[in-house]
Amino acid sequence: MTRQGSSQALPETMHALELRSYDRGPDSLVLVERPLPRPGRGQVLVRMAAAPIHYHDILVLRGLYGLRRKLPVIPGSEGSGVVVASGGDVLSTLLRGRRVVCGPDPGEDGTWAEYILTTTDFCIPLRKEIDFEQGATMMINPLTAWVLMAMVEQEGHRAVVQTVGAGALGRMMLRLGRTRGVTIISIVRRDEQAKLLRSLGAEHVVSSSEPGFEQTLKDLCHRFSATLAFDGIGGDMPQCLFRAMPLRGRVVVYACLSDQDCNLNWRSVLFENKGIQGFWLPNWVRRQNMLPRTVAAMRAQKFFADDPKSIIKGRFALNQAAQALADASTGMTDGKILFVPNTR
Repeated sequence: MTRQGSSQALPETMHALELRSYDRGPDSLVLVERPLPRPGRGQVLVRMAAAPIHYHDILVLRGLYGLRRKLPVIPGSEGSGVVVASGGDVLSTLLRGRRVVCGPDPGEDGTWAEYILTTTDFCIPLRKEIDFEQGATMMINPLTAWVLMAMVEQEGHRAVVQTVGAGALGRMMLRLGRTRGVTIISIVRRDEQAKLLRSLGAEHVVSSSEPGFEQTLKDLCHRFSATLAFDGIGGDMPQCLFRAMPLRGRVVVYACLSDQDCNLNWRSVLFENKGIQGFWLPNWVRRQNMLPRTVAAMRAQKFFADDPKSIIKGRFALNQAAQALADASTGMTDGKILFVPNTR
């Protein structure tokens, strides 16, 4: 872990993108100047170096993902930077001057700003071999994949199903499965996504756009006795997974990109002993003590640092938000769009 100089005087204000409405109008997301927040006990102030635009971030701007926050609020779910001020307690002081990957305390202001005030729970040291741009996406997906795979191993599963297989998290699960001897059955939406996964070594890929999708999925689930599935879509997908899996199948929903309620047949739950549960990374983080949380995050960083580097499709200043969002909304699998805040 590397310390960087943090003794320089901090400004009185900062620039940030502020979400003011969910109507998608021209004034719904604006660049503003705000007073620089000051950390209290258990908090740190991070000077942001890079912050990505994820698909779920775009849904948040439209009020279509998670719980609607009280406006105005700064969006952005993760990023990287340097801790420049702390609340004075032991944990926050240990992070002062360190390169970190961070995210907002749920419900609080996010990372699309020059600085973010967050808690030590959501601030993890960034390994020295990982630069800020690659580190900007090193919290949500790597840690989620790591924790989900730990669930697989603790419960003794030899095969699992995953939706959104061509996404960043899906590709990480695929790599973890290969190294841990776990068969991964990946569901994608388009043929080109299936080709992408197969080029990465995936053996069992099913496209939901192909005829006979459900029967193919069911055959694979029964062939490998897959009774655990990870779903990031919601809506009708959990019931589709129920139909495909053997008795006692369980679906873990970690995201709901469809923004539709999960529709389940009670007969599957009652007579086939199938179940559904939720997994939200912030809840997991809050349940962990600092040491196991940090160890898991650092191990995940080390494991995925050897991956081919994420393609950065574009880098934008905060005052280029409209173009950044337009670019991020197209070709999500082509590469990441980053905000590179204008720190002073």
